[in-house]
Amino acid sequence: MAERGIAVDHSTVHRWAIKLLPVLEKAFRGRKRPVGKSWRVDETYIKVKGQWKYLYRAVDKAGNTIDFLLRAHRDKTAARRYFEESIAQNGEPETVTIDKSGANLAALEAINAERDTPIKIRQTKYLNNIIEQDHRAIKRRIRPMLGLKNFRCARILLGGIEVMHMIAKGQMKNNCARQTPAEQSYSLAA
Repeated sequence: MAERGIAVDHSTVHRWAIKLLPVLEKAFRGRKRPVGKSWRVDETYIKVKGQWKYLYRAVDKAGNTIDFLLRAHRDKTAARRYFEESIAQNGEPETVTIDKSGANLAALEAINAERDTPIKIRQTKYLNNIIEQDHRAIKRRIRPMLGLKNFRCARILLGGIEVMHMIAKGQMKNNCARQTPAEQSYSLAA
């Protein structure tokens, strides 16, 4: 923008992000590649307005991001909502690997109680290393920011960060096989 002689304040860019990121996320979800049937699920902590909030995330066996959801609490209700939304958008997993979190286990058991074919639950600490390492990329983007001041804005900005991370991992269906991540994100906006 500066090259074109337009002065833009950081608050203007923030308002654009809040307005446009949900649209880009919706467009991306329509063009997302299918994910595997073996999920690794974990939550990480994000500070919003000085308080810890919980970003639920899942990746498949190959490291592809399945879904994400920012919640205010880490309990059975939050975990269940996350699992129900993820299953609705990405299909049913065969196995879900979680850590020793009681909330995730209780949510999966409640979901399995309503199903004909239950989802296999594995509680193995070391099989979740894939998701633990994937948290790093998201934390790396959040750390230099001046802080997330509002839960609604945090949810939108984290959605945009996650979408760009999925594009960088090659999870978007595109017509041209040789598009850069920047070209892919531009094609979402077009």
